[in-house]
Amino acid sequence: MPAIKFYDHEPIPMEMHKVKIVQQLNLLPAEERLSKMRKAGFNTFKLHNGAIFMDMLTDSGVNAMSDKMLAGMMMPDDAYAGSESFYRMRAKLREIFGMKYCLPAHQGRACENILALRFVKPGSCVIMNYHFTTAKAHITRLGGRVEELVKDEGLVSNSDLPFKGDIDLDKLEACIEREGVENIAFMRLEAGTNLIGGQPVSVQNFKDACAIARKHGIISVLDASLLQDNLYFNKTREEKYKDVPIRTITREIADQFDIIYFSARKFGFARGGGIMIRDRELFHSMEDMVTMYEGFLTYGGMSVREMEAMTVGFDESMEMDVISQGPQFIQYCVDRLDEYGVPMITPGGGLGAHIDASRFVSHIPQSEYPAGALTCALYLCGGIRGMERGTLSEERNPDGSERFASMELVRLALPRRVFTLSQVEYVIDRVKWVYDHRHLIGGLRFIHEPATLRFFTGKLEATSDWPERLVAAYKEEFGDDQ
Repeated sequence: MPAIKFYDHEPIPMEMHKVKIVQQLNLLPAEERLSKMRKAGFNTFKLHNGAIFMDMLTDSGVNAMSDKMLAGMMMPDDAYAGSESFYRMRAKLREIFGMKYCLPAHQGRACENILALRFVKPGSCVIMNYHFTTAKAHITRLGGRVEELVKDEGLVSNSDLPFKGDIDLDKLEACIEREGVENIAFMRLEAGTNLIGGQPVSVQNFKDACAIARKHGIISVLDASLLQDNLYFNKTREEKYKDVPIRTITREIADQFDIIYFSARKFGFARGGGIMIRDRELFHSMEDMVTMYEGFLTYGGMSVREMEAMTVGFDESMEMDVISQGPQFIQYCVDRLDEYGVPMITPGGGLGAHIDASRFVSHIPQSEYPAGALTCALYLCGGIRGMERGTLSEERNPDGSERFASMELVRLALPRRVFTLSQVEYVIDRVKWVYDHRHLIGGLRFIHEPATLRFFTGKLEATSDWPERLVAAYKEEFGDDQ
């Protein structure tokens, strides 16, 4: 996104696209939102989309496609085996990442399943800068465990550190020495650490970490699902790369890794995924898992229409004007809320604006899921659906005790090319109101708790009548129909 100057207005992010198709939104009255929240078991995942005004749950599979992507969906090859749509997609991935082999899968967690089945053994560990929920679940399900080695500074919510997703290289060396190479399944680095605020990783850190892994003979894996945001930050925050083209930065990162996987629900703006592999033998050791769990090797559980859209989307993800809108809207939102005193994760990262719930509702203990409660409060007071990224998203320890998260965050995702700046202003206004009335928010407790990934399908209830009191205060301020 170019730095467009204004003659008589403060600088604001400028969209580099125009809107051709729209979807009607609906803002339910506050009392109806309270009723919907109760029926959903105080879990925003279980809300029906028709009850939501601003859906900021995720950017996964809900980014707006371009006209060229939609046009691409009109010319797929529907063959079960040998689809030309797959070969066009593979050729584009080879062009961008320089890896010869490609395994298609229906989305990112399917890739994680295949990698875990191939490499994880009981008692083994996977080294990460920071975990992602589904990646960790696949590993622990098979008896493995995760070692998180993000720099300590990455967990400081309010700072000006540009690359808070960097792995700690000293911790990495110490972990390898402690665990032993034979007990390490692989090293996974996430480009844009989802659970600590979408914080990026520097190119130099990618290089240094992969050099250490290579020295010890450990397989290096990149989760590139949030790569496009990371590339924006590499170009704008890493001095060495300010004048380097996005494609060149991408290849420089890709050249460090043995395996790259991604969810195209994020990277590519469609609905699919894939694993790219440098080594022929590694490729052959995983291809049967695609046919077993996903589909044939030239569709991998994906619609060929989506593959055609992805192929165009990969190209668009290499354009600065395309990948800049998300981070710039996020930074605008973070800056405005920070000015109001709302505790935010700074600097703004990718994916969305992240609220530090541990400081926002500091009176709620972690055992009562403060980030989950705040997420519910934002829906009650504005029809905004965010996502809890804290203890509720963790799984219990083997003895049944809570595993308290390192950070209690509420993510307000900004799907790309979906919302306008006026809608972002609405969100800022309602978050500020909730912050000024935060003393009314209470905790949550489970009434139905699945053993795995409980945040997706679990049901909760309020620990008191705080939702009713919060809605009453909101109605007094805004009236019955807001």
